[in-house]
Amino acid sequence: MFTPLKIGSLEVPNRFFMAPLTRCRATVDTHVPRDIMTEHYAARASAGLIIAEATMIQEKQSAFYAEPGIYSDEQVAQWRKVTDAVHANGGRIFLQIWHGGRAVVPENNGGAETVSASALAIEAHGVPEDFNATGKKIDYSKPRALALEEIPGVVALFAKAAENALAAGFDGVEIHGANGYLLDQFWRASANQRTDQYGGSVENRQRLMLEVVDAVCKAIGSDKVGLRLSPLNSFNGMKDEDPVGITETLAAELNKRDLAFLHVMRADFFQAQTGDVLTAARKHFKGPIVANMGYSPEEAEEQVKSGLVDAVAFGTKFISNPDLPQRVKAGAALADFDAKTFYTRGVEGYNTYPAM
Repeated sequence: MFTPLKIGSLEVPNRFFMAPLTRCRATVDTHVPRDIMTEHYAARASAGLIIAEATMIQEKQSAFYAEPGIYSDEQVAQWRKVTDAVHANGGRIFLQIWHGGRAVVPENNGGAETVSASALAIEAHGVPEDFNATGKKIDYSKPRALALEEIPGVVALFAKAAENALAAGFDGVEIHGANGYLLDQFWRASANQRTDQYGGSVENRQRLMLEVVDAVCKAIGSDKVGLRLSPLNSFNGMKDEDPVGITETLAAELNKRDLAFLHVMRADFFQAQTGDVLTAARKHFKGPIVANMGYSPEEAEEQVKSGLVDAVAFGTKFISNPDLPQRVKAGAALADFDAKTFYTRGVEGYNTYPAM
């Protein structure tokens, strides 16, 4: 875990990656990163790589009420403060670019409609109070299925967001293909009932994911592009009957593209699905694999040493331990996090965890 790793055009000094974490600290109306976010990311620059949070690629696409965007000049300028601060502290940072699809909340966007692979709403759970403008728990709306002629526009939005991310000083981008958001809604069968070239077979369902990957690689170079997947995670009402099989099929295609990394969430938040998706990914993808979900530093060390994965992304441990690699190296105890402050708007539980 403390050996350097080459990911695309970067060499990172360790394999403790900071996972992308939605924390709802941007402005509500304009989705501009706030100065407290600059302080937050700069404090975690000792990570081998920071993967910044899910970031909107277009306006009126808010799913979390106070998440950042990367589509306006003001957002790019404010993100530049973040990346400058991380780089000044010796760090490296990618931006996760994201379209929420049917998880987008109309109440956050002036009533704007939501879109998805098919006209199927999220029914597994509602929109939490912290993630919508009403301040109450509400149901997700039924989306409209994207028309064929609209899909190239979505692909172009991802490519433009990647260009904006580099203009903002990021070292690269991670495409969000996980957790029941738009690309995942096309990929996994439970949200995709299409009968055109984007539905049915796994090859058709992964088509949009690969089109986005290819467009982003063309825009900024494949050595600056990662992709995150969650083949098992049932969050946002997602499921596939063959999570291992779809992972193998997609990983084989991704292996042709010389990506900086493939980021795989290995489990399900709700334990509804199981399967060894890491072995499936490693079987076909020979570039760097980043694993995530529920790792201790000791298990991360074991899996990196075995060659199953090349790095591990930690989420909650980086929330309460801004200097996580140093603490592990020193054998120091790790601080506990306060889940009540995960999605609040202020510094408490965000910039109040001290370094060792």
